[in-house]
Amino acid sequence: MARRTALPCALALAAAAIVVPASNASASPPGTKDVTAVLFEWKFDSVARECTDRLGPAGYGFVQVSPPAEHIQGPQWWTSYQPVSYKIAGRLGDRSAFQDMVNTCHAAGVKVIADTVVNHMSAGSGTGTGGSAYTKYDYPGLYSSYDFDDCTSRISDYQDRGDVQNCELVDLADLDTGEEYVRKTIAGYMNDLLSLGVDGFRIDAAKHMPAADLANIKSRLSSPSVYWKQEVIHGAGEAVQPTEYTGNGDVQEFRYATGLKRVFDNENLAYLKNYGEGWGYLSSGVAGVFVDNHDTERNGSTLSYKDNADYTLANVFMLAYPYGAPDINSGYEFSSTEAGPPNGGTVSACWQDGWKCQHAWPEIQSMVAFRNTTRGESVTNWWDNDADAIAFGRGSKGFVAINHESASLTRTYQTSLAAGTYCDIQSNTTVTVNGSGQFTATLGSNTALALHAGKTSC
Repeated sequence: MARRTALPCALALAAAAIVVPASNASASPPGTKDVTAVLFEWKFDSVARECTDRLGPAGYGFVQVSPPAEHIQGPQWWTSYQPVSYKIAGRLGDRSAFQDMVNTCHAAGVKVIADTVVNHMSAGSGTGTGGSAYTKYDYPGLYSSYDFDDCTSRISDYQDRGDVQNCELVDLADLDTGEEYVRKTIAGYMNDLLSLGVDGFRIDAAKHMPAADLANIKSRLSSPSVYWKQEVIHGAGEAVQPTEYTGNGDVQEFRYATGLKRVFDNENLAYLKNYGEGWGYLSSGVAGVFVDNHDTERNGSTLSYKDNADYTLANVFMLAYPYGAPDINSGYEFSSTEAGPPNGGTVSACWQDGWKCQHAWPEIQSMVAFRNTTRGESVTNWWDNDADAIAFGRGSKGFVAINHESASLTRTYQTSLAAGTYCDIQSNTTVTVNGSGQFTATLGSNTALALHAGKTSC
């Protein structure tokens, strides 16, 4: 049996239910700045420099870094998601580089979220990026075969909870997170990251671990209220649903991203008037939202950098509209979906060597300050043309218009902004709002306009 102390299944489930109280959910990342730049597969020293040079000044509240633990060797991006030990010794940098990055980002006013892989270990055998020898189910000094679930076959039935949470995700050794030793060891790894100053965790493959197991692990942390964002992909009719995990913290709302792709590709932006909870998605306070992430940009289920203006406008909408806590995916060009980071993760400069730096695209980066300025304001003055042009305000703090039509659009917009001049942060031109809160503007096809009270001159 995988458990050191074997219990009949019913008793084990009962014990999990009564021993582990669910912790209170985090209401989106703490503080007034809730936008996270997800610097996918960036080396830690490159992240540090970006915190200083761009993320802090632009108003990003968080940076998310790829998994720091030692992992299997290989050039593919997914090697980072096959840990072989909990040493900070991956291709992106060692413990010293990680610590320096956290300190530097904090000095720039940016908090750090670590992508954390605790559902599984590796497949195969070999020597890890930090020199640790391993075979599947045997990671010397860390885990042995007793610490893994009894099911050693690949997950095949997402209608079966036991299959989803006890069998193997793409043949990766599945940890028995119901076991005391495993829970203690995972918490030890996360506490180590907390000791280095990490401000939050993205829990990879959370869906494949019972919510009660994750609650137990979180309760063991030195900061049990730490920000916690869980990857739980919604599947209609599946046995495991995202709502099960909101007691632990935020949950990534994949339907938000897939819905945006559908609207931008085939439907009308006018449908976005009540986007989020109005579409049956998770409550805003526990939803982590994104236009794309490292998985979805590769599998085609969402928009990606390859969609050009659609992608840009979707990010503008996400940052302007008050639902969830937004992630901006920032990765690199790829033709092979398995391709690892250019230069092993070293980013010498944005838009070189294949680095896309979506977080730094002017249309996207400028909206971070818009979001920070309009925080707490509800949607006002919604307008749409029943098709692909929309506009809305955020109280007296901001106003945005998006034209996804094939032709330019000229009209007079009604806002709740105070009279005066504002900088359209999308075009870097001045807009004058009259005493009635109105302005007239022309938007070209597939462009946006955004005004906010924090920027009154260009």
